[in-house]
Amino acid sequence: MKDLLPVWAHGWLNVIVPAVQVVLVLAVAVLLRVLVHRVIRRTCERYRLPTEMAVGMRRGSGFLIYGAALLLCLERVGVSGMVLWTAFTGFATVGAVAFFAAWSVLSNIFCMLLIATTRPFRLHDQIEVLESGDKPGLKGRVLDINLIYTTLEESGENGAGTLLQIPNSLFFQRITRRWQ
Repeated sequence: MKDLLPVWAHGWLNVIVPAVQVVLVLAVAVLLRVLVHRVIRRTCERYRLPTEMAVGMRRGSGFLIYGAALLLCLERVGVSGMVLWTAFTGFATVGAVAFFAAWSVLSNIFCMLLIATTRPFRLHDQIEVLESGDKPGLKGRVLDINLIYTTLEESGENGAGTLLQIPNSLFFQRITRRWQ
């Protein structure tokens, strides 16, 4: 086949062949997606399946087809699938570890946003965070609500005048009693 090409194209064979292969892979992927979508549409019409199921199946099949086509194209260009998989799993692992390490902080920040929008209590309200319905809990006046903690000036016999910093997530795990 190399003899059939002009002399100037011999140097470009290392570029032309993978480019043509990539174009063919993409064309087959588009045709396969169209065919699968037609089969899904006909199946859903014939068996009167819900529209949501058809949409989900179309999206899932498109994701799988185009994902496989992307991997094939990258392989044709010279990128190893094993290297990609190793990099992906490595990044996913680091992301999962970072997410779990920051979970309590993220939870408290989200709970602060909920406190700000739902307003279960406000600054200077007298509140009590109950452990259970029958036991006394943390009681005091709200002095500050920041991203991580809500600060209470404790009231009661034992700790009158001391400051308590309660994580914001605790207000959504316990019963809160409020006096205005």
